Amino acid sequence: MERIGLIAGNGQLPFLFARAARARGLEVVAVAHKGETDPALASEVASLTWVRVGQVDSIQKAFRAAGVRQAAMAGGIGRVRAIKDARPDLGTVRVISRLRSFRDDALLRAVAADFEERGITIIAPTDFLGEVLCPEGHLAGPRLTPEQEKDVAVGREVAVLLGQADVGQTVVVHKGLVLALEAVEGTDEAIRRGGKLGGAGAVVVKRCKPQQDLRFDLPAAGPRTLEVMREVHAKVLALEVGKTVLLDAPALFRGAEAAGITLVGVR
Repeated sequence: MERIGLIAGNGQLPFLFARAARARGLEVVAVAHKGETDPALASEVASLTWVRVGQVDSIQKAFRAAGVRQAAMAGGIGRVRAIKDARPDLGTVRVISRLRSFRDDALLRAVAADFEERGITIIAPTDFLGEVLCPEGHLAGPRLTPEQEKDVAVGREVAVLLGQADVGQTVVVHKGLVLALEAVEGTDEAIRRGGKLGGAGAVVVKRCKPQQDLRFDLPAAGPRTLEVMREVHAKVLALEVGKTVLLDAPALFRGAEAAGITLVGVR
């Protein structure tokens, strides 16, 4: 049976990828990150090897031993954990020594290039997961009001600038004011901060960075995102069409309807 590698981070995306790859008749060889990846992934894959964040050589060694020639990165790595708990090995040192910038895209591209030099091609997880990408239009909850449409437009404009700087993917807006920009703290904390500053009714916008490499770090939203929005009474979640992964879309849509949160896909 043909094998495919999975470099697994946190969240549900590694599970979605593993199931989709198995449905295509592939054997999934996974490498998971301690403190990030859900151990339940073991039941979805043929083999699971655990590494610490930052251990590039260990991942490559596991794939070479299994005869893996293609692999996908699926799921995030918390940025704070990546800073505090990383245990770099010689492979990571090799990658870092080539970098001029330590921003997300530059680092991930350098990691992918290092894998490819050693015979392992990094592919986009969405090659297997096209059906979970955000569709266009009104998806759940109340229709956008004219004021909310303006806030979505502001959020999209600011998100482009945020992405060009390779900082984050999420912007929180209310009544034309930008309340929060995602940085190292991640999406959930950006939503909390924005919601607390602006009060009920905040609009959350997520979109790809303009220079986004679709092989890694795609924006994602799921039921957990709605839970955080409910905490601060945010009312709109606007996602980029075709480039945002919907985690457990049926539960996401049901949750948005139940909470009165507008969910919309925007080009």
